[in-house]
Amino acid sequence: MFKETEIKLRISADTLAALREHPLVLERQQTVWQSKPLINQYFDTPEQSLAAARVALRLRRDGEQIIQTLKTRGNSVAGLSERNEWDWYLDQMVLDTQVLQGDYWPEALADCDRNSLSPLFTTDFERQHCLLSWQRNDEQVVVDMALDQGAVITASGEEPISELELEMREGNSDALLELAAELATDLPLMPCDISKAERGYRLLDANSNQLRPSHPQCSAEVVVDEVIARTGWTLLGHSQRLAEQFRFGGQWRHFRELVVQLHHLRAYFGVFDLALPLSAGQAFVAALDDLLEYLQPLYLAGWADDAQGQAARAEAPEIFARLTNELTWGQLFIGLALWLQQRRWTESRHPRGERVAALPLERWLLGAVSKEIQALRVPHNNDEDDRVSEWCDQLPRLQRLHFLLNQFRRQLKVAEADRLFGELSKLQELLQQVGQVDASQRDALLATLRKQGLRIRRLPAWRELNG
Repeated sequence: MFKETEIKLRISADTLAALREHPLVLERQQTVWQSKPLINQYFDTPEQSLAAARVALRLRRDGEQIIQTLKTRGNSVAGLSERNEWDWYLDQMVLDTQVLQGDYWPEALADCDRNSLSPLFTTDFERQHCLLSWQRNDEQVVVDMALDQGAVITASGEEPISELELEMREGNSDALLELAAELATDLPLMPCDISKAERGYRLLDANSNQLRPSHPQCSAEVVVDEVIARTGWTLLGHSQRLAEQFRFGGQWRHFRELVVQLHHLRAYFGVFDLALPLSAGQAFVAALDDLLEYLQPLYLAGWADDAQGQAARAEAPEIFARLTNELTWGQLFIGLALWLQQRRWTESRHPRGERVAALPLERWLLGAVSKEIQALRVPHNNDEDDRVSEWCDQLPRLQRLHFLLNQFRRQLKVAEADRLFGELSKLQELLQQVGQVDASQRDALLATLRKQGLRIRRLPAWRELNG
């Protein structure tokens, strides 16, 4: 067994060609480029028990070699994945079920009938690869760089493969992200958190892709620094999986969820006080603001049932495809993964920030939510209509509250925290409509906003947090 550590990045055919001639690749290249066809056949039970256990089993023909590989459950965020892998070299392209037992076979599949394993789909692609090597902090780094082009093929359809795969052979996994970040300064790269095997299952069932990464939840005792790390990885992983799923299927609901996650990611940089200093995330905040300024009008327009809304929903996949083929997408999300991996928010932090970082989640959360609630200006019956701009100015604060309550309300010790989250979310949705409605609907919307403000002020949680 060995642990596979790699990063997968979606690329266009033009980018694939440019990678071979990139100055950084030429500088670090240690072996000549080799090209070979790889044919992989993936197996599962009729009930797809392996997929349910997040296990992949394949036969690969690599030139004259036939390799049987078992990959177990792993983590993948921003294209960087780690999972355990076992290989067996066989004489023929026939699955050997006898070796799938004991330590090699996951406990979750103990009751699985290995005799029922049969082929489900294939991946057929051409791989160009070479070894890169360089010195990093007095440590030798060796990376296998592979450029894959081909297709995932099922009985009912297929999906193209065009990706860059960087696999760690020697050195620290940080070096993979550093290399990807350097390449992303010149070339459009899209982090890809879905394996070739997952793509095959997705062709068989479009809803099989797990969109939420399996990260541990934060208990009330976890300190703020660990909350920053875990939450950052969760937001990054969820947003990238939604981006990949929308790229694949073009479903409007995935686009909506992606924009919400991007708002959460933006709010993430503004709620942790000096534990996550503004200067530490400034580059990401600026990039997220630009991204949301581009996507938010489309998101709002697409809610309408009229022709304009229908047009927004129809053009979203094409707009998104152009966006992810620009430099800024890869630079933002690969850079954020590297920032999280190296915990850069902790560098040169103010002593007060160190104290906040050491607080338990429950204690810090109460103060953070109270601070936002006490400063929130909700609509009031006595407000004149021209005060609506002041109500709309509260949207950034509502987005921070939406993030805090969405992530942590179960650790917030106030009455009816779920209800507070729901009512504040309704207020946020209503305020987002202010710039979208025509004159005939404006008075009705303002009346609804005043009623919503009254409903919020009557909540026990609102009164408690304002006390």
